[in-house]
Amino acid sequence: MSQLSLEEIEFIKILATSDATVLQAGMNDSTRKRLDEQIGSILREYYHENTTLIGNKRIKEFEKAGISEDYGKAAIACARRLGIDIS
Repeated sequence: MSQLSLEEIEFIKILATSDATVLQAGMNDSTRKRLDEQIGSILREYYHENTTLIGNKRIKEFEKAGISEDYGKAAIACARRLGIDIS
């Protein structure tokens, strides 16, 4: 588990504040793959920490980056609508 990069933080914030339909329309295969592999992995770790209450590394990273719990949940919901498995 690596520390969040600025690019990852921005991508998560975009997911949290965007409409999945709009994102999906402008997404190419490369972006979709990166979303699934990299951002999806981060969101899965965050989701796991929030649902199991085991660990808090991602939660603290999100807070430090200015990503509130509501933004985290919104990013997860958007990723799910884009077909990313977050379970």
